[in-house]
Amino acid sequence: MSYQPASNRYDDMVYKRCGNSGLLLPFVSLGLWHNFGDEAPYDVAEKMILRAFDLGITHFDLANNYGPPPGTAETNFGKIFHQHLQAHRDEMIISSKAGYLMWDGPYGEWGSRKYLISSLNQSLKRMNLEYVDIFYSHRPDPHTPLEETMGALDSIVRSGKALYIGLSNYNSAQTRRAVQILNDLGTPCLIHQPRYSMFDRWTEEDGLHTELEKQGVGCIPFSPLAQGLLTNKYLNGIPADSRAADKNNQFLSEDQVTQEKVDKVIKLNKIAEARGQTMAQLAICWIHRQPSVASVIIGASKVSQIEDIVAAQSHLSLSDDEVREIDLILK
Repeated sequence: MSYQPASNRYDDMVYKRCGNSGLLLPFVSLGLWHNFGDEAPYDVAEKMILRAFDLGITHFDLANNYGPPPGTAETNFGKIFHQHLQAHRDEMIISSKAGYLMWDGPYGEWGSRKYLISSLNQSLKRMNLEYVDIFYSHRPDPHTPLEETMGALDSIVRSGKALYIGLSNYNSAQTRRAVQILNDLGTPCLIHQPRYSMFDRWTEEDGLHTELEKQGVGCIPFSPLAQGLLTNKYLNGIPADSRAADKNNQFLSEDQVTQEKVDKVIKLNKIAEARGQTMAQLAICWIHRQPSVASVIIGASKVSQIEDIVAAQSHLSLSDDEVREIDLILK
């Protein structure tokens, strides 16, 4: 039986404006960093993508190196898109990025014009798309002039291969200069994708949120749950099927699940329970307290995780007292 999206998919989803642009994004977007490559079950990835769309999630975030292996998340997404979602392309925001190592040799990473344009061409071929909605410089390149990297992004938009461009992992000073160059070129920066969570607040210390508000650029944080630490998963030890228990996982190890962090999550979870929420839902709401945030990128390994996060939209706002209480716990 062919897939038919839910007719009520837009009824309840909260959509927020991205910076000063005309683009609205769902308050959560689905990231395909893990669990969508060839090493993950294809049928589960398919179910997650289609369920996300049924729930009103219109934005699907990829990068050239997502998998694993690198590239396979884009390939699998392309298969799922063309089998089930192609008729709804104009309802979707599809993004990709380039910046990290993707292929051998001197042109396979960083921010040169050669790499960025070649990488996007490969991504479009893997997904069998004519364009992406957003294309990012995935990280700043200390050796390539920023003018070259931003000039490549400008050229990509003018070529029709991307509608908007964005930055990822740039600090506030780098962002300020990049936005200035892009404005001079006539292709404004739409969005910035930094790592940000209750346990990783470098963007606040750096002043990035203030800079993004000043420049009219939207913010879409990734790793909002600190690789699962900011959920109920580790409150009673490390489950055998968790990311921390996976010896091959390079993003969260057992020694990072410290008692200090667990104690904080236990206290935070009490606030979540008082709000009628899960810990993960509270963590997403806390990020949305930043005026610059348009959406938050979540990862998932099962449909129920997506459904849980989407349910947070019914109680997004935090009171001043709740924010103060959370700050005291985190400090």
